[in-house]
Order: sequence, then structure tokens, then C-alpha cells
Amino acid sequence: MNSEPLRILVFGATGNVGRALVDRLAGEPVRLRAMARTPGTAGLPAGVEVVRGDLTDLDSVAAALSGVDRVFLLWPLGGGELTGSVVTLIAAHARRIVYLSAIGVSEDGTPAPDPILQFHTDIEQAVRASGVEWTFVRSGGMASNTLGWAGQIRESATVSWVHGEGGRALVHEADLAEVAALALLTDRLVGTSPEITGPTVLTQREQAAAIGTALGHPVTWHELPAADVRTHLVDTGWPPDAADGALRAWAGLVDNPEVPTPDHEAVTGRRARTFAQWATDHADAFR
Repeated sequence: MNSEPLRILVFGATGNVGRALVDRLAGEPVRLRAMARTPGTAGLPAGVEVVRGDLTDLDSVAAALSGVDRVFLLWPLGGGELTGSVVTLIAAHARRIVYLSAIGVSEDGTPAPDPILQFHTDIEQAVRASGVEWTFVRSGGMASNTLGWAGQIRESATVSWVHGEGGRALVHEADLAEVAALALLTDRLVGTSPEITGPTVLTQREQAAAIGTALGHPVTWHELPAADVRTHLVDTGWPPDAADGALRAWAGLVDNPEVPTPDHEAVTGRRARTFAQWATDHADAFR
């Protein structure tokens, strides 16, 4: 007798990583559900059950969890006062949580040096305490963050930002989705925290140039004062402490660039995608 297919719920299904994960899981023999604020405009693949909900609405979370075996949890920054309640709800329904975390979180819950890492630390500790099976997919800098430059590049073929010499091994969202899918579909990664980065380090200035190569024309870098960037971040909704933490982290990447990890290749058997490939895949966003 064939066993019932796994029933998987994806939170954050319309974001960059969540959508890539849904696209990957849609071809698997699973019952796939995705939660979205506006299901009618989610644009997810046929056969995916899309339910209306939001992580800040506990009733909608509980409804989405009905009958679910395994959960992919991605939590946007903010709303941290509800994370414990959401994790408790998930643990009451599902056997496994795969959480998209961040490199820099300690295994023992040691207080983090900035608010963003502390946010991820608190969620990881809540998941550990919940009693469910877990995998923490710890991401390095995400290539999709450079989509924040798209308006500038379309308008002037220039990126005006801070710490252009800061180096990161930016990760393609498809690589994060590939690891998350393995964590959901197999037992290989239960109780592990793979750290996923891109394969090579590029400075932000070099990232802008790589986007230009994908577009077929130069994209130049214009360095802004950190104070101007802080004002911009706060004006666009960042909490001041998060803005200060981000600026400290970006400054630190100038002298201490992000180090590529071997974990993606160790888990998948395939070298991680380069930032140049990501830029080619997303070139239309910058045109």
C-alpha cells in the first residue's frame, strides 16, 4: 500500500526564496499548500493550494496548518512579538519546521551582536524548544537584496550606496530553495544548520559591474556617506537599531569580507550558482 504524500505548507510563498521553493516542490509528489496575503494575485504554479493568511494573523496561520506534516518558515523582519506564538501553533500541527535563518546565529543561543541576528536567534531557539524536527537553512547575503538597486540602475545606470568595497559571497535564491526542498522532502538534514552562500566573493562595486555585464552596458558605483544611507533606511521604515546594525555589518565587510562556505555543494553535490548567473537570471528587473 502506498503511503499518503507529504503535506507541506510554505510560508512566505510569494517572496524570492519562497517562490523558488514552491516552484521546485510543485514538481514533487507532495500535497503543497502556500499561504499568501492575496491568493488571487500570487501567481503560483497550478496544483498548489493557495490559502489566504498572514503571519501576524494567528487565526489564519492555524487554518493554514490544518492537516500539514512539514512547514517551511520564512519570517520577514518585524513582528517578532508573535514569533513564539506562531512556532507553538506550527508545533501543534506539524512534525517538522525548516526555517530560513542567517549565518552568524550561534548553536547555543548566545546573544547576537546585532538586532537582525538576534531576531533569527530567538526564532531558532523557539523552534528547538518546540519539540519538532527542525532544519535551519542559514543564509549568507542574498543576491536578491541587490534588487533594491533596480530603480537607480534603470534610471541612471548607477548605484549610489554605501561601503562599495564590502565583499559578500551572495547566494542565489534558487540555491536556498534547493537546500530547503531537501530538508522538507528527506531526512538527511534533520537537526542540522547548513550555511549557504554563493561560491565567490564580490565587492558591492563588483556586483554592480556584474549587473551591467548582464545588461550589456556599464553600471557604475557612487559612494554615499553612511549618515545619508541611515536616514534613507529609517525614512523607509527600518527601525533605527536595525539600520545601525546593518550599517555596522556592511562596514565590517570591507576589512572582513564574507567567507564562502562549502555547505551547498556538500548537501546537493553541485557548486552554488554565481552572482553573474543570478544577474543574468534577473536582468529584466534592471532594464
